Amino acid sequence: MPSLTTIGVRNAKVGRYADGEGLYLLVKASGARSWLLRVQVDGKRRDIGLGSVDLIGKRDSTEDDVPILSRRKLTLAEAREKSAILCRFAKAGRDPVLERDKDRSNAPTFKDAAIRCHADLKSGWAPRNAAAFLASLEDHAFPALAKYRVDNVEASHIRDMLAPIWTTIPSMARKVRQRVGIVLNYAKAKGWRANEAPVKSVTMGLSRGHRGGNFPAMPYTDVPTFMTAIEAKSSTTGRLALRFLILTAARSGEVRNATWDQIDTDKKLWNRPAAMMKGNLPHAVTLSDAALAVLASANAVRTSQKPDAPIFQSNKGTTISDMTISKIMRDMGLPYVPHGFRSSFRDFAAERMPDIPDPVAESALSHSVGDKVVAAYKRTDFLVMRRRLLDAWGEYVVGHQANRDGVIAA
Repeated sequence: MPSLTTIGVRNAKVGRYADGEGLYLLVKASGARSWLLRVQVDGKRRDIGLGSVDLIGKRDSTEDDVPILSRRKLTLAEAREKSAILCRFAKAGRDPVLERDKDRSNAPTFKDAAIRCHADLKSGWAPRNAAAFLASLEDHAFPALAKYRVDNVEASHIRDMLAPIWTTIPSMARKVRQRVGIVLNYAKAKGWRANEAPVKSVTMGLSRGHRGGNFPAMPYTDVPTFMTAIEAKSSTTGRLALRFLILTAARSGEVRNATWDQIDTDKKLWNRPAAMMKGNLPHAVTLSDAALAVLASANAVRTSQKPDAPIFQSNKGTTISDMTISKIMRDMGLPYVPHGFRSSFRDFAAERMPDIPDPVAESALSHSVGDKVVAAYKRTDFLVMRRRLLDAWGEYVVGHQANRDGVIAA
């Protein structure tokens, strides 16, 4: 028996609410409400978006002729009617998504959208990346997604497409996932689909065993909660150093050896000399407001005004040990290590910032990408994109808490 009411739909708080027969109401933190149908298709569970919630229920007469399957805004009664029709299609062995969308205005196939996306955007990419973009989609995405119109591509399709290469060629899988996201976001901008690329749900059900190395990494979606827990505790040097490490996606040694004369607060940069870098090349890290707030807290308890004094000092005024940072996570009973936050950041870049090119994300991690790649994006644009990425990471991790500690005095 249906459990939702019109009043209940209007007053529902953030969450997911079942109505029955696979119909759900989704309420986001922003207040946006939408309908979702969960149904079995060919033995597999599918989550199908039905449209947004119509809380008013009034339309002008021109909308009366729009078939129920083509309506993007639905009352509770209409959502039940639409979900019932799609359930019948599924039981009859027909694809409910294709049936839902067959009467909509024509949008290109995913393949056609990818080709047009490539043609419009390639002038801003390095030649090598431009060529790799289509080549990787032709090899891995088109065989599975080419049959769908671009507005029909859902998270489950992308997940199934990635599954064969997720653990066998993980680096390529990540690039394909990012490039599919670029195509879908491009399609959204062109008005061919209602939603941007799905993010978190794409990798649900895929093994996380594709990570290389020996550094257990916290899922990036858990990092904001972890950061909140750290901030709730007393502000020790180790905790400040760990917060700074997370916000800058830096290596532990780079953070421990950071000195005040490396910080340019006016330009919001951390200029790290070659001697402290793994690749023996100097590297500048853009500093988000959240990272600057951590530095402000460290500056407030600073005991030495020497320019080359460590930012994060031990009780003896020397550089802290590596164990100082690691111990924080170990004492909290977590199976992760500080270095793993670099992987957390990299996953965030791939899933939440798909329009940021791979070389930019790699450069933010101080991985070598080659001067030709940097030149192809122009040096100024490269730094601007890195700043946008790290600013977004800082905002994601701490939200609007970044300014609560103030800023470092000039």
